[in-house]
Amino acid sequence: MKRLILVVLALFGLFAGIMLAAAQDTGTAVDPSQITDDQVMEVARSLYCPVCPNEPLNTCQTEACYRWREDIRSQLARGLSKDQIIANFVAQYGERASAVPLDQTLQTVSLVTPFLIAGVALLIAIFLILRWRGAKTAAPTGTVNDPSASVPPDDPYRAALEDDVKG
Repeated sequence: MKRLILVVLALFGLFAGIMLAAAQDTGTAVDPSQITDDQVMEVARSLYCPVCPNEPLNTCQTEACYRWREDIRSQLARGLSKDQIIANFVAQYGERASAVPLDQTLQTVSLVTPFLIAGVALLIAIFLILRWRGAKTAAPTGTVNDPSASVPPDDPYRAALEDDVKG
């Protein structure tokens, strides 16, 4: 009886192992026609054309870019992920093919720099606005109709002019 139970358990384990192995996605090839243009453009959006300067691969209209997008389609059909495809392009064409730097330090700097610049610009704007408002409030409080409020009393030219006007 113990042998029968062991044989049944062994067969069950073998059957379960076969089923698990069959259920795993091994990245098998898919027909390239089943890969949609959206899937290709999702990967191409993260790459730059190695031929055209500063042209994303998803918008470039050269014949080379059409071939590279078809290469992306075939790599997706082979089961490669987006990161693996980008790594393949970087290996073939260098770092300039990647829209985002692969080096973690450069990636962090490229993501933080715009926020840092915006923060500095905001601080400068706040400083200038406060300085401008402070200069406005520090202006003399004399009225426009009272000319003696803004004229120093010891100005001889002003006094002579006022005497001539009066008399």
